Amino acid sequence: MLKVSEYFEGKVKSIAFQSATLPATVGVMSPGKYQFSTAEKETMHIISGAMKVKLPDTDDWQSFREGQSFEVPEKSKFDLEIADDTAYYCQYWK
Repeated sequence: MLKVSEYFEGKVKSIAFQSATLPATVGVMSPGKYQFSTAEKETMHIISGAMKVKLPDTDDWQSFREGQSFEVPEKSKFDLEIADDTAYYCQYWK
């Protein structure tokens, strides 16, 4: 079953589904600054575009682009800066 969600006044849209191995979402983010919270550990894969990421417990911003990925620990918050429309695939580890 697909579940469609919108965040930040429609600037972030995602579709949740059960992949062959893990729960996942695929979506698109419009330009902006966002903060997300995690329940489980997440692996975010950049499909198209790029984003700057400030991971938990760090003051440094890192850049990720198409073909790259990063992990976010469970029960944490992370910040994103998006300059151009960016597509992602996110896996949730239970």
